[in-house]
Amino acid sequence: MQFFYSDTFELPLPDGHRFPVSKYTLLRNRLLADGLLREEQLALSPLARMEDVLLAHDRDYVEAFENGALDARAMRRIGLPWSPGLVQRTRATTGGAVAAARQALQDGLSGQLAGGTHHAHRDFGSGYCVYNDFAVAALSLLEAGAVRRVAIIDLDVHQGDGNAAILSPREDVFVFSMHGQRNFPFRKHEGDLDIGLPDETGDAAYLDALSAHLPAVFAFEPDLVLYQAGVDALEADKLGRLALSHDGLRRRDEMVLSLCKTAGLPVSMAIGGGYADPIDPTVTAYANTYAAAKAIYGF
Repeated sequence: MQFFYSDTFELPLPDGHRFPVSKYTLLRNRLLADGLLREEQLALSPLARMEDVLLAHDRDYVEAFENGALDARAMRRIGLPWSPGLVQRTRATTGGAVAAARQALQDGLSGQLAGGTHHAHRDFGSGYCVYNDFAVAALSLLEAGAVRRVAIIDLDVHQGDGNAAILSPREDVFVFSMHGQRNFPFRKHEGDLDIGLPDETGDAAYLDALSAHLPAVFAFEPDLVLYQAGVDALEADKLGRLALSHDGLRRRDEMVLSLCKTAGLPVSMAIGGGYADPIDPTVTAYANTYAAAKAIYGF
């Protein structure tokens, strides 16, 4: 099985910026050091093709971003300063999602050590998200006829409003999001199945809710699952407001992945949000997702 990374594309941020960009390299190093992945299982994410990006995004928005012509208000909404490095990193993360989705169809499981940019809408970016990697991947595979139906399981603590806005109107995509009800984004977009959880939800209540609602995903009969395995539901996360433990998050991943494997559904994973400070609990939670996947798929 093969997985993709994009952390070698430099993302220059000013000192004190709140986005923890170091987590991606830390995760790759942790997975290799712990023997969860081998070097030959990692491939550099390819840059997304423009024709794939334009399946999910308006041309005017894409061209303005790529050329550094978005206005200051639009960049503030994204939350990252524009740079040529941001353009390359964004294209790589998006291309990695497409590559991982195609690899999952071949091997049953793939993913990238980044991604989950679910706040990006068709004509604007938001919440550290410029292009919507899952939307681009889903529409690319549907356009190519590689799949008939795609389901998104989005378990980031923040609702995937961009996923819902771009994809939920389609009959061939099912968007499921389980998130903190009172957390960002404060204007939610209705997906196919949205489950908002109260602040301080812990392991037991979270896992009960997930178990109750996952059957709707399988009833859709997708050919591919895109799994947003964000770890910002962790109690230690400074932006999360839920109260999951590392064990609870790992049991979440085990539930999703084991059900998909049993159903014979290919899965492509993105790591999604994680904002602990210091960042180590976040990196541990990401690594636990891969440990759960390795235990189930045996890669």
